[in-house]
Amino acid sequence: MKHMTLEKIAAACKGRYCGPEEKKQTEIAGAVIDSRQVQPGYLFIPIRGEKVDGHKFIPSVFENGAAAVLSEIKLQDPDGPYILVESTPQALKDIAEYYRSVLTIPVVGIAGSVGKTSTKEMIASVLSQKFEVLKTEGNFNNEIGLPLTLLRIRDCHQAAVVEMGISDFGEMHRLAKMAKPDICVMTNIGLCHLENLKSRDGILKAKSEMFDFLKKDGTIILNGNDDKLSKIGKVHGVTPIRYFTEDGTAKKAQDDYLVTGRDIQNLGLKGMRVSMEFEDETRTVNIPIPGAHNVYNALAGACVGLTLGLTKDEIISGIEHAKTIQGRTNLLDVKGMTIIDDCYNANPVSMRASLDVLSLGNGRKIAVLGDMGELGTEARKLHGQVGAYAAQKGIDVLFCSGILSEEMTKEAKKGGLEVHYFKTRQELTEALLAYVKAGDQILVKASHFMEYPKVVEALVSQAEGEKVNDKDRKSET
Repeated sequence: MKHMTLEKIAAACKGRYCGPEEKKQTEIAGAVIDSRQVQPGYLFIPIRGEKVDGHKFIPSVFENGAAAVLSEIKLQDPDGPYILVESTPQALKDIAEYYRSVLTIPVVGIAGSVGKTSTKEMIASVLSQKFEVLKTEGNFNNEIGLPLTLLRIRDCHQAAVVEMGISDFGEMHRLAKMAKPDICVMTNIGLCHLENLKSRDGILKAKSEMFDFLKKDGTIILNGNDDKLSKIGKVHGVTPIRYFTEDGTAKKAQDDYLVTGRDIQNLGLKGMRVSMEFEDETRTVNIPIPGAHNVYNALAGACVGLTLGLTKDEIISGIEHAKTIQGRTNLLDVKGMTIIDDCYNANPVSMRASLDVLSLGNGRKIAVLGDMGELGTEARKLHGQVGAYAAQKGIDVLFCSGILSEEMTKEAKKGGLEVHYFKTRQELTEALLAYVKAGDQILVKASHFMEYPKVVEALVSQAEGEKVNDKDRKSET
C-alpha cells in the first residue's frame, strides 16, 4: 500500500510509534481487524467487542508475520512494532481517511433506505466493463466496514464503489469524511431506522450528510421518482442529475434527467426489460434480475457509467451481466423448488419489493418472513401493513416468526391468506421443512437479527438430502 508507512500511519491516527527506528518506513501490505485474516506485512487493528477483546490475539498475529499492530495498551516486549492509540476504532477511521486522501481513483458512494447493495452490485458490474473495480463486500458499510473497504484498495484498482449505511444522525457525516466520494448516489428515502431518525424528513436529513464531503467538481445522482429526492436542488453549488422511470402514473415534470426508463416489461423471475432513453438515443436493455426495483438500479448504473466516460454498449453489457449476491434477491433452484434468498435485511419498503418478486412465481407462493428492526413506535403497524400487502399480492401461504411478525399474521389472515406463525425461527424452520414440496416458490426475508440465512441453509440442505442444522454458531469475533 503506497504511502502507508508505519510513520505516516502513526501520524494519521495521532498515535505513538513504539518499535525500532529502522522499521518506521515499513509499508504495510494490508490492514484487518480479524486476526485470522492477518498475512505477512499486514497491520492488525484489535477491536474490543462485547465478547472478545482483539488485543488478546496480538502475540499470534506477530507469529503470522504481521508488520505491526495498533494497541490501546502499552505492550510488554512485543514481537514487533506497535502504535499506541487512545481508541483503535477511531484510529481505523483516521487511517482510512488518510489513505483515501492519497488515492486518485474515483470513489462512488451509495446511500439510501432501500436497494444500496443491489445498486452497488449493478454499478460495479457496469464499471467493470472498463475499469478494475473494488466494491463493498458483505455488510461492510458502517463505521468499521467502510474504512476496512477503503483499505482494501490497491494499485490495480481503477474505481471503487462503496456502500454507506447508517441508523442515526452524524453517522453519514463520519462515513463521508472517510470516503470523500467523487460521485454520490442516493436510491430513495423510505421507512427505516425510524427509531432514531423518526420520519422520512429525518431520514433525508441524515442521509444528505453524504454531500458534506463530496469531492470538488463531484457529481450527485438521485432517483427522480422519489418524492423527497426529486425536490433537492443545488448542493454546495452542484446541480444533481437524476434517473427516472416513466409510466402511466409517473411523468417527467422537467427535462433534467440523464437517463429515463420507459416501456417496462416484467419477465417474471427471469428479470425485467426496459427501453432506456439516453439524451441522444433509446436502447432496449434486459435486466437479468427480477423485480421492478432493479430497473432503478440499472438506471443508476447507467448514470454512473456515463459520468465516468463509459460507452452505451459498455453500460448495457454491464447491466445485462449483473448478478445478485447471497441474501439479495438471490434465486436458488433446488430440486424443483425456487428459493428467493432475500434475507440479508428487511424494512417495510424492501419487504413489499420482495413480495412483488414472489408474486411473479408460477408455483405455490410461500412467503417466509420475520421481524423488521429499528422501526420505532410504528413497528407493529408497519408489520401489519406488510401482512396485508402479502394478501393483496396473491401470495398463497405466509410463514412467520418473531414477536412483531405476529402482527403480520393478523392482517394477512384478514386478507384471507393461509398463515403459520411461530415464536422462534427454529420452530418455523421445522414446520416449513415438513410443508414445502417441489414446484414451490419460497421467499425468505427478515432483518439481520432474525438469522434467516439459517432457514435458507435448512431448505437447501433438506432438498439436497443433507443433515439439517439450524443451531446457533459461534466464531472468534
